[in-house]
Amino acid sequence: MSEKKMTSSRRHHLKSLVLSVAATWLENEKKELVVAKEAYMAEHCPAPNLSGDQAALMEACKKIHALIDKVDEERYDLEAKVGKADKEIEELKIKVVDLAGVKKPALKKVRMSADAMLKALLGSKHTVNLDLRANLKQVKKEVKEEPTEAVGDWRKNIEDKADRKKMFESA
Repeated sequence: MSEKKMTSSRRHHLKSLVLSVAATWLENEKKELVVAKEAYMAEHCPAPNLSGDQAALMEACKKIHALIDKVDEERYDLEAKVGKADKEIEELKIKVVDLAGVKKPALKKVRMSADAMLKALLGSKHTVNLDLRANLKQVKKEVKEEPTEAVGDWRKNIEDKADRKKMFESA
């Protein structure tokens, strides 16, 4: 079965349709939230009765202030509990990362000179020019004079190469 790729104009058209539907859903949700809030307030908070003398109004205000103080204390306690829970969640996340271990990315081979490496490690202020090759041990190549008869002998060449290999391994 060959599936055709969707054209970019078709994709953008579908995306705009999905976004418009989502926007209408959000608007409806906001309206429903406002209606639900009004219904809750009408059910749980009856309209204050303002008829009466000043002493009755003062008493009503004192009751309202007492209720506000009680709600503030509850809100503060809940905020403290949420803060503790958030801190605990963060600590647990850190523990999970520590236990799982951080996956290190695969290292890439980079050809870089020794000067460039030192500059990267020490920063651009430190310009150190070292000739690191000067400190390497020099291995002098021994020149063996071979008679012309032995040039064609392949066994002799193999033995010479084995001697040279031993010389590097012993160093």
